[in-house]
Amino acid sequence: MSQTKHKERTRAQESTNAIERLYISMRHLFSRGFYKPMGVSGETLRKSLLLLRPEIYGSIAEDRIELSGLVYVIERLPEGIEECQYISLTSDEGYGNSHFKVIIPPKRRRNCYRIDRDQMNIEITRGRSEIYDILTHLTFLFIESHKIKERVLLNLEGSVTREWEHLEEIVLHNRALTDKEREITIAHLGNILGRTYDQVVEAHKSFSSENNPDRFFQIIYWLGKLAINESCHQKKRTVTFSSVLSESIGHHIYGEIWANNIKKVLKENDLFERPIHIISANMHSVLNSIYAPNALPEEAKKKEGFELFQLLSSEESKPLHKKIKEYASQNGLIYIKDTSGTNINVQVIDTQKIDLGKTRFEKVNSQGQDPVIIVMDYAFGEQAYETMDELLKPYKEDGNLTHMNVESISIMGKAGILEGGKGDIMIPSAHIFEGTADNYPFKNELSKEDLEGFGVESFDGAMVTVLGTSLQNKDLLKFFHDSTWNVIGLEMEGAHYQKAIQSASKIRGNISEDVKVRYAYYASDNPLETGATLASGGLGMTGVVPTYAITQRILEQIF
Repeated sequence: MSQTKHKERTRAQESTNAIERLYISMRHLFSRGFYKPMGVSGETLRKSLLLLRPEIYGSIAEDRIELSGLVYVIERLPEGIEECQYISLTSDEGYGNSHFKVIIPPKRRRNCYRIDRDQMNIEITRGRSEIYDILTHLTFLFIESHKIKERVLLNLEGSVTREWEHLEEIVLHNRALTDKEREITIAHLGNILGRTYDQVVEAHKSFSSENNPDRFFQIIYWLGKLAINESCHQKKRTVTFSSVLSESIGHHIYGEIWANNIKKVLKENDLFERPIHIISANMHSVLNSIYAPNALPEEAKKKEGFELFQLLSSEESKPLHKKIKEYASQNGLIYIKDTSGTNINVQVIDTQKIDLGKTRFEKVNSQGQDPVIIVMDYAFGEQAYETMDELLKPYKEDGNLTHMNVESISIMGKAGILEGGKGDIMIPSAHIFEGTADNYPFKNELSKEDLEGFGVESFDGAMVTVLGTSLQNKDLLKFFHDSTWNVIGLEMEGAHYQKAIQSASKIRGNISEDVKVRYAYYASDNPLETGATLASGGLGMTGVVPTYAITQRILEQIF
């Protein structure tokens, strides 16, 4: 028994060391300005990732190709990146004003530009966490590409297998395929990838779109082709970091512009002196909770509980959203579309213009006040510190400083859960920052009891703020869960938000020491369960009840 425990502890320690090495290595490469992912300079990154074997990257350490992880990564990187030998990470350097077409990955808001056939530029405006996210995804991609190469390259003269020649002919000639030809190619791909016919069919479906039904074939071909070029023709893939990016990172350039835009809007609308409540959430749940029942009286009459919000989360609800937004903009909502580069849109809600009698909320806590609610979209990792830190600073105008009257800060988000499953709710009592000795205990105004009675399970305890969701593995999470840390979940922003809040309230005096904080997360996945990681797909309708249950409790406490 103790021997098994010792083994588990050792694996957890190995994983911790691997994560630390990954981080030190990525920071070093960033300072250096460039590296070759499959060369000597990228070796520490590759070895650490293979030692760590994160759940999201599935069978990365095996010979066969990891398909779910590939889908996850490709959705977060710009289309066409698999064809590029050179990848450049830049800051916002004006490409948006050029003729280059902006490419935005489906699952990550970041601007990317294909400069020519061989180069892809990715704009970094969300801080170091974004760099780490991209570098780990690229490392995974390149490891997989070399696995493809190993399976198809017969010798260093460049001779390849018959299956590969078949795939090359289809991709390079961009032929429209008949169903029979497609099935033949899928059968050949099964051999190349070390996967069954059914598994390849599933992957092909995941990448297929109306404009490009056979994108999967192109991705596999170009991944393999560039790996063959590296081995046979010394055409090494290279990642570079622009000097402007190196100089700007960590200086809150985008966060400051973003926060000043918000404060300017508050000033212009005479809202600055009012009690302010900040909510970090999505762009729909606060809006719908306050305005939907009045904006859609017919639909609201027929629906009970959260049924109205389930309707609004369905595919056919676009016209209804338009109605809600129009109604909201006439009743106190100001929408601030981000132009700073943070990719964080904001809604400012003046509750003086809302007839609360017609909503589900009663004025109890805010009697005699007209609070202003600022809803900010999700930040990404370390960006949470930058944006919250800048938002809580006093507003500087004509040499005068004006402090905001911030009464509460609520953070709602998605997180990985370590007990329970998708859709359950976590109420943290502290954030533990992984890879450091930093811990942030706090008094959470939300309790586990607040979220009972909605038909979803709730858990309370400490939560780990991780350096990247794509770096987590079972051994490490199991250790956190089973040890005296008693961790219930993991996410990427909590410690960063709390660091900004504590320094603004307790050290710098930018906001009141009595500021109320609320944290609640709903589970997007359980990384301890095989097949329940983020790579297994989104929440779908499962997320509606926990999202709106948390939103309702936050708004009830504000009002």
